Amino acid sequence: MYVCSCFGITEQQVREHAAAGAGTPRAIASECGAGTDCGSCVRRIQGLLGRGGCARREPVTSPAVGSPVAPGVTLV
Repeated sequence: MYVCSCFGITEQQVREHAAAGAGTPRAIASECGAGTDCGSCVRRIQGLLGRGGCARREPVTSPAVGSPVAPGVTLV
């Protein structure tokens, strides 16, 4: 079955690259290009690598007011 239709990469090809040492979606992309065009296959590649989906980042909140704070901002 195709994982990346943009580059015609199959599940078997992803598994072969992973067995050869490409253990991250970025490493798979470096080997065959999968995930570098439209990106819709990245979650499937993560699943094949046993990495699950992308973790969603929760907004950091101020404990004083409970409102979102931009990353890197220090509250005084």
